[in-house]
Amino acid sequence: MRWLPFQLNPDLPDTGISRQEYIERKFGPGGGRKYDHVAQVGKAVGIDFAFDKIKVQPNTVNAHRLLHYAGNQGAEDAVAESLFSAYFIEGANLTDLATLADIGARGGLERVALADWLASGEDRDLILAKDEQIRNGGVSGVPFFIFNRKLAVSGAHESETLLKAMLESIAR
Repeated sequence: MRWLPFQLNPDLPDTGISRQEYIERKFGPGGGRKYDHVAQVGKAVGIDFAFDKIKVQPNTVNAHRLLHYAGNQGAEDAVAESLFSAYFIEGANLTDLATLADIGARGGLERVALADWLASGEDRDLILAKDEQIRNGGVSGVPFFIFNRKLAVSGAHESETLLKAMLESIAR
């Protein structure tokens, strides 16, 4: 399994914007209620989403750089889990490089080396190019799954549907 860089909001400034402003722009006043259903479904499967803790809607380029770095270190899945937990449960600001270094360390990476790498800006252009390639390939939202490079499934689905797609991709 690989995590590919895709930004939901590539137009956001590097520092992100207020989550409240983002929600109002996207859904109008009171639009945060759109996340109530997601929170209920999450709770049913043991994920306590805390959307109210999120104060910054981030530009995710550096978060994708973190995952890229983690992949090169063999820790991509652990860091992805740490990243999702930090953002969706703790409300972490994913535009802050120190926060990203902490998240990476929680996922098993050496914090000082990671912090130095993040500060360098290394692989930023690579991430932006991959994001554009994925976007040009037809991806327009998340989640988006590509199985065996043969079958794509867009959106949230039950596990049975995803398993069926995986098996079909093998058969192809």
